[in-house]
Amino acid sequence: MNLQDLLSNIAQNLSVGRSFGVAYEKDGSLIIPVAIVTGGGGAGEGASGSSVADDVRENDGESTGDASSNSSGGGFGGVVMPVGVYVVKDEKVRWVPVVSANLVIVLVFLLVRMVLRSRSRARRRAA
Repeated sequence: MNLQDLLSNIAQNLSVGRSFGVAYEKDGSLIIPVAIVTGGGGAGEGASGSSVADDVRENDGESTGDASSNSSGGGFGGVVMPVGVYVVKDEKVRWVPVVSANLVIVLVFLLVRMVLRSRSRARRRAA
């Protein structure tokens, strides 16, 4: 896989369309999906084994060791999270947010934990 293919795959996988789909029209309204898209990647190349200069003998010019090998690799990762949609109808735009039950549960859990921890610290200081 060359660099152009890798970049093409990244562009296909890190898009709003991956999370929501493309904008579409229904009942006279235009629905435009919105998502947070974030990602990162990296690639590298290197050589291993003995160098060619070490392998060549001065007296006969033949290689006596293993040839060095080149290798390369790369990868990427990303997150596409739906945020909401814009609904355009009759020249008016309306924002409709996505409510994630999982996110609400995690936020409530964190809030309860913070309150309990602060009460515990206050009791220790008072004692």
